[in-house]
Amino acid sequence: MRAKVLLHSTSAGRRSGAGAEHCHFVSLMQGFQHITAPLRLFYGDQSLHQLGPELDRLGCNRAMVICGRSISRDSSVLQPVLESLGSRCAGTFGQVVAHSPLQTVRAAAASLRESVADAVVVVGGGSAIITARAASILCAEDADLRQLCTRRGEDGRLVSPKLSAPKVPQFLIPTTPTTACLKAGSAVFDPTHGRLALFDPKTRAQAVFVHPDLVATAPAGLVVTASLSTLSMVVEGLESARGDLLSDADLMQALRLLERNLPVDHNGIAGRGELIVAALLCGRGTDIAGGGIAAVLAHAIGARYQIANGLVSAVLLPHTLRFNAAATGARLGKVAMALGRQCGGSPVEDGIAIAEALLMRLGSPRRLRELGVPRDALASIAEDAMSDWFIQKNPRRINHSGELEVLLDAAW
Repeated sequence: MRAKVLLHSTSAGRRSGAGAEHCHFVSLMQGFQHITAPLRLFYGDQSLHQLGPELDRLGCNRAMVICGRSISRDSSVLQPVLESLGSRCAGTFGQVVAHSPLQTVRAAAASLRESVADAVVVVGGGSAIITARAASILCAEDADLRQLCTRRGEDGRLVSPKLSAPKVPQFLIPTTPTTACLKAGSAVFDPTHGRLALFDPKTRAQAVFVHPDLVATAPAGLVVTASLSTLSMVVEGLESARGDLLSDADLMQALRLLERNLPVDHNGIAGRGELIVAALLCGRGTDIAGGGIAAVLAHAIGARYQIANGLVSAVLLPHTLRFNAAATGARLGKVAMALGRQCGGSPVEDGIAIAEALLMRLGSPRRLRELGVPRDALASIAEDAMSDWFIQKNPRRINHSGELEVLLDAAW
């Protein structure tokens, strides 16, 4: 049975003029499934006190810490973590670098084997989290990483092989607002073969710990670029046709937290903590709604030119929203609705205007050439992007790489 529900305008909406009707949404009560992984989040200055009990909960006695080079050199950052682990610490791998290159993932996997670790504790941002997940897969599966990654089948569709071996549990202590925390995918950069995508639900975080002392250690620039990625993913999630009432709730609250706490540090450490919560909500919401081509193209460009994905997404987001406009229609009106904005134009116009205003507040770049992306590389970037898993989830169907090349040229 389907029930038709009309959401009537408020008095404020009636005052907003001719464009107000675009804010009205007609919803049919339709069935949907919303299946998400469990989330165990410990937030605040007592959060690390729960690290030991969480390891005990899963019977873990030997936890390897994985982090980036800057964190590994700063004992004041790692000390609270090591104290919380106590005798459970099986060692530290502190060689993570941006974009999780294959060589680093292999080294981390070797360290996991040598330490006989039965758990991973990650301290840092997205690269550390992804490196740890990918290393856990490589450590457990008896195959070369290239054989384990998503690839295109004979029918042209992208297929992720089933990775059946047990994986060591992952415990995350994020220092930046990365959307990687709650995901099951891991993207590794191979200089020869490009981006290799791995997917294994068994590598999802068993618990996440957000501690103010560790959140405060991240350079502001890293927090900004991570927030830009979150913003792009939130908006693309809201325009998706795959979302539902619950994923919309996650994404709309994430957008509110982003607006309230950007630019970075005007709300202090509390603001940084809320940005991490925004990223967690975004990660959970886009697990249902999926992403869009701003994230896809950021993947194709970021590792290739050693540019933070968030900076690339910031340039591309307005262009991808316009590209998808015919397919997204009124759904983009959820951007204005989330922030309590009155609709003055079409949902697409309002959504793009709000996104661009947030990007301008952060002083983000406006053109790919500002990031050092050469124009003669756009065709090969577009071709690489066609092999990204998330290309299948873009609201508007991408039929060939030439469509992406036109979009990239507009953003160049």
